[in-house]
Amino acid sequence: MASKDRILRLKEETRVNILEAALDIVKEEGWQALSMRKIADKIEYTAPIIYEYFANKEAILLELNRQGYLKLAKELQQAKDAHATPAEQLEAMWLTYWNFAFANKELYQGMFGITTSCACEMVNKLPEAELPWDIITASIGELMKIEDMDSEIICTKYYTFWSIVHGLVSINLLDRGNSDAINRQVLRDAITGIIRSITP
Repeated sequence: MASKDRILRLKEETRVNILEAALDIVKEEGWQALSMRKIADKIEYTAPIIYEYFANKEAILLELNRQGYLKLAKELQQAKDAHATPAEQLEAMWLTYWNFAFANKELYQGMFGITTSCACEMVNKLPEAELPWDIITASIGELMKIEDMDSEIICTKYYTFWSIVHGLVSINLLDRGNSDAINRQVLRDAITGIIRSITP
């Protein structure tokens, strides 16, 4: 039994090593440079061993994106839990979203297809991709006093927030933005403006 546990642990360690190597390559050279051969070289394994864990490069990308959404959701939930009112929660969550994007630049680019030709249709089908939506829309519904979470109004307001925050993130990830201080002020102004506009 101990031997079986050890084998399972070694397999999980190898899987983690593959994903970490993939992300390291992306950080050093960009998403376009990622290949199964480079991953194998980085962890000093043969390419066929990598294929035992992931069918192809797209499967690795999908798993990295899944982990990215889980991490983002965890950080959003922590930001939400630290505040009592929905307005405070929304401001904290969108600032957390912004911080996540820059602390995890490569993951964020992969999750949303910025500077990478990711298979976004596949990424969007990940159940984990819905987690940020679920966490944030609950606060929007509470603020607006709307119980129907499938309401078109909640959906519209979520995308109003997301369009502005994601747009600012994208501009800055592509190095076309202003100073960090200006960007944060624009971000706060936009978030608080939307919150005021949807507060009954």
